[in-house]
Amino acid sequence: MSYVNTVTGPVAHTDLGRTLMHEHFLFGFAGWQGDATLGGFQEEAYTSACVQAAKDASAYGITTIVDATTNECGRNVRFLEKISRQTGMQIICSTGYYFQAESAYAYWQFRQGFANIEEEIFEMMVTELTRGIEGTDIKAGVIKLASSQGEITPMETVFFKAAARAQKETGCVIITHTQLGTMGPQQAELLISEGADPGKIAIGHMCGSTDLAYHAQVLSQGVFVNLDRFGLEGELFHTPTDEQRMDLICDLIAEGYGDRILLGHDSVNVNLGRGLIMTDFMKEAMKDANIRNIGQKVLPGLARRGLADAQIDALLAANPAALFS
Repeated sequence: MSYVNTVTGPVAHTDLGRTLMHEHFLFGFAGWQGDATLGGFQEEAYTSACVQAAKDASAYGITTIVDATTNECGRNVRFLEKISRQTGMQIICSTGYYFQAESAYAYWQFRQGFANIEEEIFEMMVTELTRGIEGTDIKAGVIKLASSQGEITPMETVFFKAAARAQKETGCVIITHTQLGTMGPQQAELLISEGADPGKIAIGHMCGSTDLAYHAQVLSQGVFVNLDRFGLEGELFHTPTDEQRMDLICDLIAEGYGDRILLGHDSVNVNLGRGLIMTDFMKEAMKDANIRNIGQKVLPGLARRGLADAQIDALLAANPAALFS
């Protein structure tokens, strides 16, 4: 039996149930902490929003959510533990960093002048996976990695190498962010070349492309693909539509990859710092950008396309259980 760290303790992989593989209860772009005077943490309002998000996911049978927020982008394990205990939702938190342009790499670039940062990042990840995060006994359950559009930068490569070592040490799952769906094959190749287990890797945001040959390049390496931006559509997000993504799922299943597809929204239930200023264009683009979308739109859409109940349920239950097994 394999066990997975959640923010309230270990859970058997067979008890994960229906799982969303990439969401954010809280997320703040690196630097939001410096605007705390006017954009401070609103405990009561944020709790209410995140409790509601967990309930919305529960409404279509979700019992586990992977929170993909990285260390420097507002990860708050004590808050996640509170949400989990209030709602019963099993929450798996991450250890890792975002892609370079939107991360806080200055700290590591500074330390690189006098320290072996790959070793330090490896130590950080293993500690958070096995001992606890920020003085708590709450442990990360996945490593989150990210790369830039069209490249994996030298600094991002350090994180990938450290993560592969940490996975070998702990057996944990690695999930990734591919900027606009690029570099999926290269992410898988890099991790595997460094000794990571392909069966415990989920390459993320792959629904940024509907090219079957591109997906085959990734899947042929034995990894999972995370189609995890449902609800984020169109010009603002430079992505295909949800209808195109559903067609992609059917095509991948027809090609024999039905057991290696994972789902999510990349929803942000609370944006840390000062609130977003929503223009009419943004309101229209984000009208379906919420954690309800898969239940309300995607599952019925896949059924209309002729997928059997067992095939649909595998995307949310059997496949995540296999990844974490």
